[in-house]
Amino acid sequence: MAAHTSVDPESALDRLVDEGVVEAHADGSLTTTEAYERTRVVYHDTYGNADEATVVQALSEVFDVDREAVAAYVDEHDVGPADLVAYLSLQSFLDPVPDRELLATMAALVVEVGPGSPVPGQLDELDDDSYEAFLAEHPDAVLTVWKTGCHPCDAMKDDLDEILGRVPDGVAVAGLDGESIPSFRLEYGVDSAPAVLAFSDGTLVESLTGRRSPVALEQFFAVVYGDDDTVDPVAAVEAAADRDDGSVEFVDADVDE
Repeated sequence: MAAHTSVDPESALDRLVDEGVVEAHADGSLTTTEAYERTRVVYHDTYGNADEATVVQALSEVFDVDREAVAAYVDEHDVGPADLVAYLSLQSFLDPVPDRELLATMAALVVEVGPGSPVPGQLDELDDDSYEAFLAEHPDAVLTVWKTGCHPCDAMKDDLDEILGRVPDGVAVAGLDGESIPSFRLEYGVDSAPAVLAFSDGTLVESLTGRRSPVALEQFFAVVYGDDDTVDPVAAVEAAADRDDGSVEFVDADVDE
């Protein structure tokens, strides 16, 4: 799809930056922008786990090329769901849409660049290799799970400083990129973001999904880390008249142990 073209990759990358698809950081690193990721996630949720037959069929329709020819190209150049998602996302995001050859080159670059972490900068970021040690060191902890291109996550980030101010003293807080922690999600049954998991004495007490207000989360924390163990934490949040303001599922939520 983009392995061999006459397009200059540097020129294509410059256009991606100019069009707001890729952001160049002061340290020289590159990431895709939040604006582009909000478009990408739509196609990722549809094709992110597509098998080869689905990829071939979709590309055949996009390029109006015989399926056998597309299948041979897919095999030769190792084209997968990520390439298809990038191509379709850019086709939707860019205006005007570049010609196919340039668009394919840009899609290949976007796949290589990838998004930055969705975990807010105020939080230490954990992964599947570090969360167990973190919980061992901080048995009372609030772990938050985020996803790139997740509107409820972005909305909750606006309240994050206030939320952190309502976490009880002595309770540690950290964040995780939900698309990079299959073991954590499998162990604790996390299938959507944003998610807030409250641990006490190293054990998960309760979790909430969807955007929640600082006031409701303060009530949630008070019940989890308070002295009254007869009150259900989730019921306490609902009693506070706070409503779940949406969440975004992980399309790869089913992972192998």
